[in-house]
Amino acid sequence: MSSIIINKVSTEDVEIIQNLGIQTFSETFAEDNTEEAMKKYLEESFNTEKIKSELSNPDSLFYIAWEEDNPVGYLKVNTGNAQTELQDETSLEIERIYVKKSHHGKKVGQLLYNKALETAQQLGKSYLWLGVWEKNLRAINFYSKNGFVEFNKHIFRLGEEEQTDLMMKKILD
Repeated sequence: MSSIIINKVSTEDVEIIQNLGIQTFSETFAEDNTEEAMKKYLEESFNTEKIKSELSNPDSLFYIAWEEDNPVGYLKVNTGNAQTELQDETSLEIERIYVKKSHHGKKVGQLLYNKALETAQQLGKSYLWLGVWEKNLRAINFYSKNGFVEFNKHIFRLGEEEQTDLMMKKILD
């Protein structure tokens, strides 16, 4: 495998984020959810206007993992009011770390997580937090391995379905 480069996303990268988001979310969650729920979620979450709005929010940062000219994963972090919950000025939310299935187990997720950690440290944040689906054991194990602990739960809506996310955080030194 050639080396992975992590680059900050610009507003011109709408289509790349859109395509990566749809592909990686589908690969990760399609087999555990109805086709109808997936279709609705993907249309709502990855439509062009929503992605443009997220990319132009100064409190959200996106990074793409590139293997040569191939985008293989991405990271979205939020501060301040862009955070989906908590909205604590001392925290950084990892909203998304998604990696193409073809690159699972190749440390791409770890590189993206490292970028989130570095961003939190540069911004002087006290802790990182995130929500992860209680049935996504691969992700839960990844975050636990990186020092996150569960501190709460919240509901994540996928179509008409309510799913439980574990809220996890990591206190930074």
